[in-house]
Amino acid sequence: MTIEIRAGVELPARREDIELHTDDGLTLVGELALPLETHPVATLVCLHPLPTHGGFMDSHVIRKMAARLPALADLAVLRFNFRGVTSPRGTSQGSFGDGIDERLDLAAAMAFVAERGLPHPWLVGWSFGTEVALKHGLPFPIEGVILLSPPLRRTTPEELARWADRGVPVVALVPELDDFLKPDAAREKFAVLPDVQLVAVDDAKHLWVGETHTARVLSEIVQRVNPAALPLPTTWGE
Repeated sequence: MTIEIRAGVELPARREDIELHTDDGLTLVGELALPLETHPVATLVCLHPLPTHGGFMDSHVIRKMAARLPALADLAVLRFNFRGVTSPRGTSQGSFGDGIDERLDLAAAMAFVAERGLPHPWLVGWSFGTEVALKHGLPFPIEGVILLSPPLRRTTPEELARWADRGVPVVALVPELDDFLKPDAAREKFAVLPDVQLVAVDDAKHLWVGETHTARVLSEIVQRVNPAALPLPTTWGE
């Protein structure tokens, strides 16, 4: 039977509930999704939107990365709740750190990546998650950073400029109709990164609602991380 890949469809993968342990003694809950029968070619470390506005590891684009990309693009997808955040997976200990204490959450995730030997990690942040990636991702051995709807509210110009010397790609997907940072303003703020790959997405909003925009985001990610898997199929099965 052939199914159309949309909305809540979850494709086959090896899925494991995991825990991350921070240096300040917290346990964070998450999930690792791996290709069903092959080794992953790369790893997405997903950093979710703002917890105080409903962001969590199941925010829809991140959930769909985990549901689709292990099967469609041979990617490992690691997602977790930042400190103090609850989802159906459970509640991470601690309380909201306003993008500062979350540096320890990111460090715990990267320690897990290293412990498991997950290959070629990329940071994929969405909204608040982009701030955590930009503010705290520099020390880690990553292949690149993909930013979905970056608001650039917590990231200082100095923090952003430091990525110019990091030697890894920084990709920013900026919705045309974003509530916080539209493409023209984004081009001005990202000017401190001459090599940034800024992709303005027509008609899209901050939350990337709708299958058209979800599919665009996933394809842009795969284009950077495993372009051999493109184009992503829209159906699954015989």
